[in-house]
Amino acid sequence: MEQVPFKAGFDDRVPTRRAVFYGGQHLLALTGLWVFPASLGAALALEQRDVAYVIQGCFLLAGLVTVLSSSRILKLPIVQGPTAAILVALISIGATSGLGTAFGSMFVAGLLSLALAIPFKRLGIYGHIAKFVSNPIVFGTMFLVLGAQLAGIGVGGWFGQEGTPSYGWPSVFVALAGLVTVILCMALGGGTLVKRGAVVWGIAVGTVVAWITGVSDVPDVSGSSILGTPELLPFGFSVSWAGVFLMMIAFLQAASESMGVYGLLGRWSGKAIGVDQANRGLSAEFIGSAVGGLFGGIGTTSYPENAGVLRITGIASRMVTAAAGVICIVLSCIPKFAMFLAGLPGPALSAAATILFGVIAFSGVQQLASVEWDDLNILVGAVCFIVPLGLQFMPADLIAELPDAASSVLTSPMMVSTLLLLTVHPLLNIGLRRFLESRRTPIEHTADLDAENVGVSQ
Repeated sequence: MEQVPFKAGFDDRVPTRRAVFYGGQHLLALTGLWVFPASLGAALALEQRDVAYVIQGCFLLAGLVTVLSSSRILKLPIVQGPTAAILVALISIGATSGLGTAFGSMFVAGLLSLALAIPFKRLGIYGHIAKFVSNPIVFGTMFLVLGAQLAGIGVGGWFGQEGTPSYGWPSVFVALAGLVTVILCMALGGGTLVKRGAVVWGIAVGTVVAWITGVSDVPDVSGSSILGTPELLPFGFSVSWAGVFLMMIAFLQAASESMGVYGLLGRWSGKAIGVDQANRGLSAEFIGSAVGGLFGGIGTTSYPENAGVLRITGIASRMVTAAAGVICIVLSCIPKFAMFLAGLPGPALSAAATILFGVIAFSGVQQLASVEWDDLNILVGAVCFIVPLGLQFMPADLIAELPDAASSVLTSPMMVSTLLLLTVHPLLNIGLRRFLESRRTPIEHTADLDAENVGVSQ
């Protein structure tokens, strides 16, 4: 991809008012900041107050890492937000051991990941590992499985809460209103705020429809203060080493996505991103996620959507993304704002989540489109896609016999897929492929070349 002629480059200064305005635009693409906490709340049946704690933690964490990434640590206009990989890990650990253990394990995994990414004289190995994971067949399959796993959370929330008057078709009507709005905004919005804020507008329309039809009431925020710092350890603190292992896998996937965004911005600027610089960025991400975990925030990754905002506006100054981070930190200190978001109607948020999870799945498909699908690659993709999804149908009595750590892994398609990809891909595509190529005779090699030449001449 060629260098992009931005109106304001990475290191250019822009007036403060413009930086705040353009930074605010970036927040429209950070819909995971409140959609993912709502998805976590729906999956674990959390109270509104608990979801509000997570929202405040997410804003604090995203703001902190965004500011660090935009500073001299990484020197890239990066905007960070909650990642679905960490969301899945939190749901898996939280369902078996509680959110205190889930966030405690995230804290420890963040520190361990930080130790693996120390950017000192190329000692940080995380950048090298993430490069391996960013292989299209690995990265693409991960995201395809992740989107498929999250589908149940998205669509499952369309129907509302069982036992309430709005359960069933009234809630589905709200969800469809939000879903159609998102689709129309994305399809017809062009390069405007209509498209960049499509999920926001979908939630807004779904919310208004819910209020008008009586499916939901305006959130009650009277018990919350206007100003206040995010709650420290809102769910307590404990650590499960099995949970830490799951979180390390999730951090690896999040780091791989960030590495992809780093590389994209590097190509746009005409400057390659080295392993040392990448490790600096990942270090900021990991330390931010560790600190954020103490406040109930979902671990972050770099959002490709925000890179798209840079391309559309032509304003790629690090001042702008830093301003977006500062805005997030300020919003994290407004409990009423978090309570309001936490009280938005579930069907409207689930409709938005459905689109986001679908985008995640098909971003994996986009990656897989660049794979050369020979027999070995088909075998890698087939095993690492169908086995994780199929394990969801393990008999319940067999799952009950397993230790919590094993059942948490085996019932999470994303975790199983990642583990399989980290073993099957190198075994087949690195080990076996090289072995087979070394055994090819000169005659076979000549025949392949002749076949290629025939194809070219035709």
